[in-house]
Amino acid sequence: MDAREELRALSAAVLAVTARQSVREVLQTIVSAARRLLDARYAALGVPDEDSGAFAEFVVDGISDAQWRAIGPLPRQHGLLAVLLRDPEPLRLADIRRHPRFEYWPKHHPELRDFLGMPIMHGSEILGAIYLANKRGGEFDRDDEDLLRILAGHAAIALVNARLYERSRELSVLEERDRIARELHDSVAQKLFSLRLTADAAAALVARDPERAVAQLGTVRALAADASDELRAIVVGMRPADLEHEGLDAALGKQVRLLDRVHAARVKLVAGSVPRLAPDREDTAYRVAQEALHNALRHADARTVGVSLFVDGSALVVEVRDDGHGLRPTDQGRESLGLTSMRERAEAAGGRLVVDSKPGLGTTVRLEVPLD
Repeated sequence: MDAREELRALSAAVLAVTARQSVREVLQTIVSAARRLLDARYAALGVPDEDSGAFAEFVVDGISDAQWRAIGPLPRQHGLLAVLLRDPEPLRLADIRRHPRFEYWPKHHPELRDFLGMPIMHGSEILGAIYLANKRGGEFDRDDEDLLRILAGHAAIALVNARLYERSRELSVLEERDRIARELHDSVAQKLFSLRLTADAAAALVARDPERAVAQLGTVRALAADASDELRAIVVGMRPADLEHEGLDAALGKQVRLLDRVHAARVKLVAGSVPRLAPDREDTAYRVAQEALHNALRHADARTVGVSLFVDGSALVVEVRDDGHGLRPTDQGRESLGLTSMRERAEAAGGRLVVDSKPGLGTTVRLEVPLD
């Protein structure tokens, strides 16, 4: 192979690492480049599967598809294949059959003589190995070893990138699960709680006041529809329809009127002139207000709950105040899922959350979100 062809093969291996290809495609390109550059008859690259003792990836070059099928199942981590997965030093042999760890090769496997193996290293970790055999026109030398070390470095980059991508994907899945958990807790759980209270009230009224029971059942129907809509919105990542089309003041107004109707506590909203905000900030303000209302009505034994919505300087402020029993010192020392969710939402929107609560004197939750 002349210098121009060598450069083209090496360039293909380097570019494969940065291209949007699967890991197997990248490794196949590197193995093919190694075989051509070092003028070997056969080449392979193995990435071990630590759990099974086999190989998670094993790509070859120089063997036809028919030969590969005839050889049979993927090799396991034994013999010389295993040596390079445990020892960080390269292995160069004039005759592979004379090595003490040589065992055998299966039927239909090509007969190998001279051999060069290079571990694929990431720091002190061995990620896999490249194997070359049967060099044309001589034996493998130190220059071959140096060149194969470079290619093994490119293979390491590809494998580390794949590992980072997989971890990033797993993290995204976990973050999405957390988002859905927060949405379910902030929205659907509240509506289901209200739905249960209203259904209980309707059941109690059936015998003595059928007309009021029918009215309560109408509220049950509305709450069930709202919960269904909210759940659908969460699944597809949408914002609540009221918030999307009518703005924060209108959406909170509907929420407050509904809660005032189905809970024993008096729930009121006072809203000034409120501009539209970026969708994520409006959604934060709405969800935090929902969570604060939920906490006040379900946990605080409040008689009155007031919601204020106004602009203060360069921030939109949402305040939810109740006259309930307040947070106990132990509650303030360890935040609930709801309070943690509110703080995370506020920080993500560039705002801040302040909770002021004293035992027996109620709680005020104040959210400040920057105006656009």
